[in-house]
Amino acid sequence: VFTVLVAVLASGFRLEDPHYLPSELIEKPFPEFHLSDLHQPDRVLSKADLTGKVSLANVWATWCPNCLIEHPELMRISREENISIYGINYNDDSEKAVRWLERNKNPYEFNIVDDKGTLAIDLGVYGAPETFVIDAAGVIQYRVVGPVTRAVWDSKILPVVELLRENAAGSSK
Repeated sequence: VFTVLVAVLASGFRLEDPHYLPSELIEKPFPEFHLSDLHQPDRVLSKADLTGKVSLANVWATWCPNCLIEHPELMRISREENISIYGINYNDDSEKAVRWLERNKNPYEFNIVDDKGTLAIDLGVYGAPETFVIDAAGVIQYRVVGPVTRAVWDSKILPVVELLRENAAGSSK
């Protein structure tokens, strides 16, 4: 009886994809925030800056080794995929972040300075990198924990982006 009970409980606690961490924010609005732009510190960004089109919000930091691993794919996406990527620079030093982007190139339309981690907490971020797919209304539709690779883009993110674009095109008719 004990062995059966352990087996049943273990199967209930196991996730199909160990990299998938469920998010309470799926199908909920992106959290409200008012934080500085990394390159224009006098400019205050808010949730309104993320709305109006399907986009990605990518949580990254200079101290994050996986952020460097995913960076070439983010560069490719920003060049080839016709989607805006907004950076959320998480628990980082802004001067280091600017230098990191100068050295590695900048795939982001803009970067939100989340130096205290308040936006990341509101998003339920476990660590960097994490990427959120946001619809045109500013609602989070999907979340990826870990680096965005070409395989992750092709199999997980792109299908969501295409569906959101199709739905947006259909509702505008």
